[in-house]
This record gives sequence, C-alpha cells and structure tokens, in this order.
Amino acid sequence: MPRIAYVNGRYVRHAAAAVHVEDRGYQLADGVYEVCEIARGFIIDETGHLDRLDRSLRELRMDWPLDRRALQLVMREVVRRNHVVNGLVYLQVTRGVAPRDHAFPTKPVRPALVVTAKRMDPRAAQKKADKGMSVITVPENRWERVDIKTIGLLPNVLARQAAIEAGAQEAWFVDPDGTVKEGASTNAWIVTADGTLVTRPADFGILRGITRGTVMKVADSLGLAVEERTFTVEEAQEAREAFVTSATSLVTPVVSIDGKPVANGHPGSVARSLRDAFFAIAEKSPSC
Repeated sequence: MPRIAYVNGRYVRHAAAAVHVEDRGYQLADGVYEVCEIARGFIIDETGHLDRLDRSLRELRMDWPLDRRALQLVMREVVRRNHVVNGLVYLQVTRGVAPRDHAFPTKPVRPALVVTAKRMDPRAAQKKADKGMSVITVPENRWERVDIKTIGLLPNVLARQAAIEAGAQEAWFVDPDGTVKEGASTNAWIVTADGTLVTRPADFGILRGITRGTVMKVADSLGLAVEERTFTVEEAQEAREAFVTSATSLVTPVVSIDGKPVANGHPGSVARSLRDAFFAIAEKSPSC
C-alpha cells in the first residue's frame, strides 16, 4: 500500500509529493518542524509538541498554516491513511512560496504545510536500547537560537555524519569550556554516582525536548532526583550512566563517549527503568 503525504491542502502519494521551487523552506531553510512518536495507536505528548510548534512559529513571526484543531485532524488523517500504529508523524511549516529574497515577503503569503507519517518496528528500537549507543563529541558551531526547532540543521547533519564515520550513532555538541550542550538530534543526560539525573538547563542553549520534559515526570514517579546544570565531557565519561532522549529514541543508553566506555560499557538500570515507565507517564492521544 503506497504511503500518503499531506502537502498544502492535498493528500497525495508520498512518492509524488512536492513543494514549489520557491518555497522559502527549500530556498532559505525558513521553516520549523515537529516530530511526534506514535505508540500503540496513540500520539505521544501531542500537546507539548504543538505548544512548542506554536512557540517556534511565534519566534520566527510565522502564522499557523491551519488552526490548531484542524492541524490535529490532518495529523490523524495522515496517520490513518498510512496505517501507522507504531511510528512517527512529521509536520513541517515554512513561511510559504515567494520570490527569493532574504527579507520576509512584502505581500502576504500562506504558510506551507507538509505532514507525513511512517511505520517503525518498536522491537528494533528496543533492540537498539538494549545494546546502547556510542557517541562522539564535536565543537559547538551552531547559531545561538537552537531553542527554536527550525529546519536549518546543516551543523547537525555534519555532526551526525561524523559520528557515523567514527562508528558511533550520535554526536554531542560541546562548548569551548568543555561542557556538553546536546546531541545532533537528542538531549544529553548523565546519572551521577548517587543516582541523580543531570541534564543541561533548557534555556536558549539547547532545544527544550518534549521527551526530555516527560522523562523528568517519569523520574519523579520513580523517586529519582533531577538536576538541571551543565556537565563536562569528562564528567560524562566518569558517570554512573549516560543516556539520550528524543521523540525518536525515547530513552537510549549511551555506553561510550569518544571511545571511552561509560561505567562497564553496558546500558544501566536507571535508563532502562525510565524507558520502561515512559509510556505509562507520557500523554497519550488517540491517533485516529
């Protein structure tokens, strides 16, 4: 059965989906996006993701392409048409189609909207979590407003490619003072010797991950302390555990950093307990 995408008011075959050559997302990366996990027929943390989309649009002075409820209906229709029970739904909004110019269009244009969905095997994701991932570190070279979830991800692309070429699965951006910012597509965490979870404060320096926020609620339900502060690469390498969070990876243990094993080089119990309890705590909205 062919995949279906929603593009600017039409449901079309995924293979034939297209945007105008002068869409500002294509020309100038002038757009934002969100990704929601779909698990067991539910959209996970939908409210948080749409709230963050609203913030991203406001920060870039863009209008919603549809009102919020209409967008939710489109998301569900795309999920339904693609028969996704476990997977992801992706939505992207750009400023729209206009003659190429760095400045905003002088005449009002309608924001462009693309929504896609794809199926994923939760058993494969669990297998990756059971094995854990390796990360490398790279110098921070992004713009300062990474708190806005824009489609301008070239530094992240290069960082992830560097990780792949090094035999790792993720790259952590590191500030000049040696403190970890976040991953190319994940938030970074460590677990200290006394069992405290540590992650960088989500100000303008990192993306305020929706899964990150839910993991804090999961930690609270498990009686685990969370501390928002910076930590160095060396502290992470010496930590009891390290892990990453995102809508696509949930909670995935980090077993080595720059080739140095974290603890015994195997996934730890804290990350495992957070992952196991995640679905019970996360917001679940029916996907159809």
